[in-house]
Amino acid sequence: MDPLDAGRLRRLQLAGIASGFTAGAWLGAAEAPTKMVTLGLSPVVISLAMVVGVFLARWSLPALLRGTSAIRADVRQAPHLIVWAVLAGCLWAVANTLTVYAIRDIGLSIAFPLWNANSLLGILWGAVFFNELRGAAWTRLLGVLGGAAVMFAGATLLAVASSTQAPAGHAARGVAAALAAGALWGTMYIPYRKAYLSGMNPLAFVTFFTVGELGMMLSLALGGSGGLSGLVTQLSAARDVLFWLMLGGFVWVLGDLFQQYAAKYVGISRGIPLSNTNQLWGLAWGLLVFGELRGHAAATYGQVIGGSLLMALGAVAIALASATGAEHIRWQEAAERERARYGIDPAYVRAALAGEGTGGPSRQRTWLDWTLVVGATAVFVAFGFIARVPNLALSWGWVVPLTLAMLVLLFGTGWLLWRTTRFN
Repeated sequence: MDPLDAGRLRRLQLAGIASGFTAGAWLGAAEAPTKMVTLGLSPVVISLAMVVGVFLARWSLPALLRGTSAIRADVRQAPHLIVWAVLAGCLWAVANTLTVYAIRDIGLSIAFPLWNANSLLGILWGAVFFNELRGAAWTRLLGVLGGAAVMFAGATLLAVASSTQAPAGHAARGVAAALAAGALWGTMYIPYRKAYLSGMNPLAFVTFFTVGELGMMLSLALGGSGGLSGLVTQLSAARDVLFWLMLGGFVWVLGDLFQQYAAKYVGISRGIPLSNTNQLWGLAWGLLVFGELRGHAAATYGQVIGGSLLMALGAVAIALASATGAEHIRWQEAAERERARYGIDPAYVRAALAGEGTGGPSRQRTWLDWTLVVGATAVFVAFGFIARVPNLALSWGWVVPLTLAMLVLLFGTGWLLWRTTRFN
């Protein structure tokens, strides 16, 4: 493959970096509904309701933004990626359930940075499997590896804080759940990168990703609830808050879409740490909105905030160590290896790496696209009518500015992606 023009590479890198930071904002906010575990709801019921929201969003948003005809064209080019997408979805479902247990035992503001240790795995898998960081200058290697070390130091500081502030006897269990979730999420990014080096569009990949999510989560929920009747009973008891949990899943999908574009254009060794700035958003929601750690000693605040800032500084260092042309050539070599292995059209892979269209079908929406969009909207509206505001102590004065900041990032980065890649 011919090397990308330096100017085009810079624009793609900028779009990927912006996508990573925007993903952090929306992924951080998506975990807020899991605080309902404090109301006595089962973690598996919470996770299942969120996955239902995820499922509805993952089929309706791609239909709206790109159209199902374009998704079918992607599948025809690389049908093997459906299996990888389903596998990634299964890993996500288990990891998401573990985060609910972690939040119950050690709180949102502390659990968030612990499972964000997945950055370390992302760097490892990116280098081992996809030639990331190979060909990079020593300064950029130092930025990525040094940033990872700083993030690990921050995670360690937070683990120390959690050991004394978690509910009695549950600290170790919460830490283990958060770290296990991070390990699963870090491994989940292997199929992500494999898909995008092969040329598949992120909006196509996520539609099949959610099949694995929903199937695995339904299995976990049935097993954890004692069968279908037990699950139906628990869902019925929680019906007036299911809307908020499903909304959390929808918000998560918006964040994940940006995370997918970050993984595509800056790689998983950089994209995962960037999206893991969600820890600061999780900290903001946990401390400012839900009042976590209120009344604790100043030293505890110092550990939690200091650990989070360390991890964020590490992520920034990694973001600044963007890939150069020499490293991108190694990415192209990995893409060529994937192309040859599965017999994919070379023009399709080249266009995808450059963030360009592949000359496939037009994006004119069909009746199926509008059916998916209207159907998903109707489900959310129906659950919204029976929803009630949960009995949680919230600081509404902080909800508004946090939400506005997220919307600014959403539309700003969305516009940048559209201008640069047309969501390719």
